[in-house]
Amino acid sequence: MILAALEAVATAEPPGLLPARMQMAFSLGWHIILACFGVAFPAMIWVVHRRGVRQGDEVALGLAKRWSKVAAVLFAIGAVSGTILSFEMGMLWPGLMGPYGDVIGLPFALEGIAFFMEAIFVGIYLYGWGRLPGVVHYRLLVPIAVAGLVGTFCILAVNAWMNDPAGFRLEGGEVVDVDPWRAMFNDAVLGQFAHMWVATFMVVGFSVAGVYAAGMLRGRRDEHHRLGFIVPFAFASVAALVQPLIGHVLGQQVAGRQPGEAGGLRAGDRDRGAGAAASRRPADRR
Repeated sequence: MILAALEAVATAEPPGLLPARMQMAFSLGWHIILACFGVAFPAMIWVVHRRGVRQGDEVALGLAKRWSKVAAVLFAIGAVSGTILSFEMGMLWPGLMGPYGDVIGLPFALEGIAFFMEAIFVGIYLYGWGRLPGVVHYRLLVPIAVAGLVGTFCILAVNAWMNDPAGFRLEGGEVVDVDPWRAMFNDAVLGQFAHMWVATFMVVGFSVAGVYAAGMLRGRRDEHHRLGFIVPFAFASVAALVQPLIGHVLGQQVAGRQPGEAGGLRAGDRDRGAGAAASRRPADRR
């Protein structure tokens, strides 16, 4: 029924558009969960690993080692799904990447560098168990977390650019006067980046805490399960308190930049067509 409804909506659109959207939605919906673990999980591992080293807590060290193995597996799977997405951007959306590749290519390139830096330090961290001094070892999680942070910013810069295009002009249908830095640091990027970054801690924190909460409900109330629940749940709880504030600010920004879109969101399906039309803005942005 849902597929039939989508096909009915897409009758006036190019025949390949709906399959492209569905494939991209599936690939991105899967990848974004894995990406959350790459961004937020290192911070949680850092907390328990540091506790283990500083306090001589063997339970915390065991938890950090177990989480590092999980993070490595998820990182490897995310690398594959991210590679698929990079190909899909060019194959499914040539109308975007062809004319505007020079505009938004910089954040994609920087994200690739951040990814490889993260992969290098993840490898060193995993190899370092039992080989590196404890303080040096857990501090390796800092560049891993920073690389994930930079990669997140770069990807969100492209997403924000599509909502608030900048860094180019259209002249005779051609993209001219390209300024990749202005495109990357567009007016919408900081809010959307903050929203996604905080969301990663909610996703990872509640997911990991849920695993240990299930164990505790089954009677496993040892120190391992208690610590495994408290640390991610604390991260997720703080993020859950901050996220509505960020969402409120973003909602106000949408109302200011795209009043038609904001009106469509409030009014629902009845005014969606008018809202989408009103939200179109000139592509000439500096």
